[in-house]
Amino acid sequence: MIKVTDQNFKASVNEGLVLVDFWAEWCAPCQMLGAVLQELDTEKTTAIQLAKLNIEENPQMTHYFNVMSIPTMILFKDGKPVEKIAGYHPKEVLSEYLKNKAAQLA
Repeated sequence: MIKVTDQNFKASVNEGLVLVDFWAEWCAPCQMLGAVLQELDTEKTTAIQLAKLNIEENPQMTHYFNVMSIPTMILFKDGKPVEKIAGYHPKEVLSEYLKNKAAQLA
């Protein structure tokens, strides 16, 4: 899983499919989602690259993409946002979502 910042954001999501998790240390649902994403990243079941962006350390991109609540995930294809997903989702749901999106957007 890659760490995305305000400085490297465009380069990090510029190519292929990238799911960026907007999160914060103090957010319990973010911590739960982070663990799920880490498991999915380890399993590498899709071609979608997983990334994390800490909203408190990176307010510029958080504001630019109008992230109003966390956790929020945004799926990018070749640098363009495709879909925004809010809230915590269990591993099975996210895994299925990523497989479907990878097939659909490939």
